[in-house]
Amino acid sequence: MTEFALDTSTGITIIVLFGVFWVAFGYWLGRKNRSHEDFALAGRNVGFAFAAATAMATWVTSNTTLVAPQLTYQFGIWGMVGYSFAALGLVLFAPMAKRIKELLPNGYTSGDFVRLRYGNLAWLVFIIISVVYAFGWLISLGMAGGILLESLSGLDYHIGMTTILIICVGYTLFGGMRAVIATDFIQALIIIVGISFIAYWIIDNVGLQSIHSNLTSEHPQLLDMLFPAAVMFLFNNIFFGLGEIFHSNVWWSRALSFKKNVAYKAYLTGGLLWLPIPIVTGFIALAAPQLGIFPPSPDMIGPTVAAAVLGKVGAIIVFIVIFSALASSLDSLLAATSDLVTQDIFHKKLKPKASDKTLMRFNRSCILGLGIVTWLLCLPRVATLGALLNFAGAFVASTIWPIVLGLYHRRLTGTYAACAMAFGTAFGMLSYFVVGFYVAALVSCAVSGLICLIGILRSREEFDWDGLNEKEQSNAN
Repeated sequence: MTEFALDTSTGITIIVLFGVFWVAFGYWLGRKNRSHEDFALAGRNVGFAFAAATAMATWVTSNTTLVAPQLTYQFGIWGMVGYSFAALGLVLFAPMAKRIKELLPNGYTSGDFVRLRYGNLAWLVFIIISVVYAFGWLISLGMAGGILLESLSGLDYHIGMTTILIICVGYTLFGGMRAVIATDFIQALIIIVGISFIAYWIIDNVGLQSIHSNLTSEHPQLLDMLFPAAVMFLFNNIFFGLGEIFHSNVWWSRALSFKKNVAYKAYLTGGLLWLPIPIVTGFIALAAPQLGIFPPSPDMIGPTVAAAVLGKVGAIIVFIVIFSALASSLDSLLAATSDLVTQDIFHKKLKPKASDKTLMRFNRSCILGLGIVTWLLCLPRVATLGALLNFAGAFVASTIWPIVLGLYHRRLTGTYAACAMAFGTAFGMLSYFVVGFYVAALVSCAVSGLICLIGILRSREEFDWDGLNEKEQSNAN
């Protein structure tokens, strides 16, 4: 019989206490929402401290706390170092966020920009990619909640998955973006302090030298800096991370909700704060062989090792840290995706004359609907977290060049942008199934970039930035 670090009653007690606190906090914050703009963008008045914290905490997801150890367990040193390179997404988005705020001072979503800059065809392709990615990320977060409780307390996967979805849907439903950002600030503090403590405890009790000696003699490939699949993963993960952040409304909605002149500093600071976290969480997995820990699923390696070394108190800390990381991303994704559906599909396409009250009501209904659909898709537990997340890489990497060039270059047209995203995704998916997940984003980005280059060389049109701003303002009225 498997022995778990926490008994089931302790796990349930912790998650109930956290759940009640977060939902009550979200309800209290939601009382300040007076309009749809308050609900969706926190009144466009978020200051630097909250802005930097929400950027860092949102990017510390199930990927960082569960998938980074999994990939270190599978790919060795490059697994954790490669994952840390995803910080480039936040750092490079910093100047883009400033540009977004300048071009779309009254904008709501990334879809607003694509529609106004490139037209309806590119917008349609972009929305499909965004929705597929959003559900891939939502499912991975829901699964991670179930995996966390199962690996630490033995509680059934479906109970853990259901619980975290109910909690995050609850406080996001009540508080909107204001609740998301405020809870992110608290969760960021918990994550930084908790992960630092776990890393120190493992180094002090297991020792770097003993871990290195064991890996050198028993698993030398994990220390091989020229491990081919791991090197491919390194570069693939860079482009995957760039695509995730550059296209996602999670990051655009934050840029639009921050005060003027805050976005650049917030994303840069958030990226630098995030950089060491995958290395710390990934390092945990390197102690597994020495401790004789070989979990049934590689995505359980992080919490299993940490709990084995730290004991019951440590298991509680691991639980709280990973739960905070999951919640900080799940709430953000629920809010941003519901904003995208509300603004880009419901308001712009179906009900252009909808009142502010109607938009807020639909936005809340959309959050609830997303939660229910995510729950249904999480039930089968179809793949490991790493495989599920990298499946989305083929989609999002195709958007990198259309987004960057759309913000800074006048000559890329909507037809070429649409083709770049569509064909980049198609070839990325082909490489995912034919070669492996560790090349999907690379291929997708390369194909998309080639088509964008052809489009720029062939185009004779130049987009008028002032025209975009005028259109955007008229759409906001």
